[in-house]
Amino acid sequence: MTMFIFTGILWEEENEFSVLCPELDVASQGKTSSEARKNLLEAAALHLEGSFEDGLPYLRPVPVEDDPRNSLPAEALEIFKFKVDIAIKAYA
Repeated sequence: MTMFIFTGILWEEENEFSVLCPELDVASQGKTSSEARKNLLEAAALHLEGSFEDGLPYLRPVPVEDDPRNSLPAEALEIFKFKVDIAIKAYA
């Protein structure tokens, strides 16, 4: 298994939480912060699996103008690290 460590950025919107992984340009939402984090982990894992299966690059950094760290106040953001384990199998 290969373990990847990425950054998550969480912020609260009107009635839910949004979360973004800037290294992968993958985002998700949830009614609670823990649900949003869980959904981001699932989205990141699916993105990585699909990228590896299709032979595509998995890193797609979010454009600077779309990064919430550049548009929201620092106190409105929670920045955290999360880990994704992916089993990679090769076939000839």
